[in-house]
Amino acid sequence: MTDETRPTEGRTPSDSPEPQGRPDFLPADDSPEQQDRRPEPPASFGTSWGDPSGRTASGVPPYGGSPPSGPSYGAPSFTNPSFSAPTSYESPSYGSSYEGPSYGGSYESPAYGGGGSSFGGGPDNGTRAYEAPLFGGPPPSGPAGGGTPPPPPRQALPMGAGWAPPPPGAQGSPGPRRAPSTVLLVSTALAIALVASLLGSVGTYLLTRSSDGNDPSYSLGPLPTTGATNREPGSVAGVAARVLPSVVSIEAGTTTEGASGSGFLIKNGYVVTNNHVVSLAAKGGEIRIMFNNRKTTSGRIVGRDPGSDLAVVKPEDTFGTPEITLGNSDQVVVGDPVIAIGSPLGLTGTVTTGIVSSLNRPVIAGDESGASAEETAYISAIQTDAAINPGNSGGPLVNGKGEVVGVNSAIATLGRSEASQSGSIGLGFAIPVNQTRRVAEELITTGKAKRPKIGVVLDKDYKGQGVKIASGPSGGRQPVDANGPADKAGLKAGDVILEIDGLTLQDGNELIALIRSKAPGSKITVKYQRAGQDRTATLTVMAEDEPTPTPS
Repeated sequence: MTDETRPTEGRTPSDSPEPQGRPDFLPADDSPEQQDRRPEPPASFGTSWGDPSGRTASGVPPYGGSPPSGPSYGAPSFTNPSFSAPTSYESPSYGSSYEGPSYGGSYESPAYGGGGSSFGGGPDNGTRAYEAPLFGGPPPSGPAGGGTPPPPPRQALPMGAGWAPPPPGAQGSPGPRRAPSTVLLVSTALAIALVASLLGSVGTYLLTRSSDGNDPSYSLGPLPTTGATNREPGSVAGVAARVLPSVVSIEAGTTTEGASGSGFLIKNGYVVTNNHVVSLAAKGGEIRIMFNNRKTTSGRIVGRDPGSDLAVVKPEDTFGTPEITLGNSDQVVVGDPVIAIGSPLGLTGTVTTGIVSSLNRPVIAGDESGASAEETAYISAIQTDAAINPGNSGGPLVNGKGEVVGVNSAIATLGRSEASQSGSIGLGFAIPVNQTRRVAEELITTGKAKRPKIGVVLDKDYKGQGVKIASGPSGGRQPVDANGPADKAGLKAGDVILEIDGLTLQDGNELIALIRSKAPGSKITVKYQRAGQDRTATLTVMAEDEPTPTPS
């Protein structure tokens, strides 16, 4: 059927302008030359297209109902094995329909009505009528049949089934869109606010941070307000608080020499210290004493004993300083906690802690060769690992009750000279306080200290076990003093002393230190060997008849 037989109502003349939004199957600016050069569509496009509207080839509406009735308009139809077309296309704007699985349907459009061609175009639009059965087969004979079907438009690309919206009112079409709920709007607003706040904080941080790594707003917070500075009386802090006010710092010397050390205040304002701390002042020097409250005064020597390395000094003023409490060194055992207080290297008020490492440790202070004018000191010391350094000499070693149990006097070093002295190596030695008490009393009352003895001369060349009494006179002195403690106990020349009060002797220095730590009149038990037989004797320690007084 030709276009002339179609009703004219609703048709648009061929010379009328094309309606806006017409299907763009062929660009309007394609020239015949360009149309002739169109490439053949590739075989990969498939042999059929789905019907976007869901219509069937028979023209039955996809959502039910009867096929439309009326005259056939003879729209062009053709098949192409390389392209499959949608089975139906309807457009309310153009009133056209397109059917056929392989372009074998019909195309109708009142807007393209005209003569000369099945597409309603003029004779110059380059199209021609072609009709074919909907599902293939030979073309019909007649004026409209015959010939080769034209190729499909170049831009008619397959879009798949269902690409066009279903007709209005069709079954399954979506209803009107509902507005978002209030909860969704509020949730979205809150999420946006949170994100905006986070971004603002990050931006503020990036803008305000310092390029050199400093943070002006950085803070560690306020100081803790809980807790107090009071400590238990038995703690190290509690003991130190009670003892420190009684400890002093001492400097003594002449215009060319000087020494420094420590001391502690005892009854009636006397200060106990080491002899080697103030010995230079005995040669015409001065003594300066500084108390824990930083007040300073001068002092004078009351008495000193080089043999025990102890001295007593009297300050001009004590500024109300309390006296220290003296303990009992005979009650000290290995492992007891102790505290050393003094002025090491001039650092006043220094407190160190440790334990009693050993007892009755023989220590020789001074010049063992006897070349010095000062007498060599033999000390049966309390050994401690509390840090004791140069300047601690003369300071107190106290127990956990704050009672003095020793006077810090010496330290072990890796060398004998001061140049090689490197300070504490954990081996400090203190004079027992019981010996200190006796010597201090004697120095204060008489200005001199008694020298304990047992009245024997030792064999320095003996290398065996124990200590051997000399076999003959030495330096014009007999091996055993007549009527002396050893003589009265039955000891003789050549006897070997093995033990004193149950303590095994290692050498003669240990025997001398033990005897000098005893008070005159005290009794000791001696185990000795004579002619291979062990014997035991008890003797009473005596003092020298006329001890050499020391200058005061």
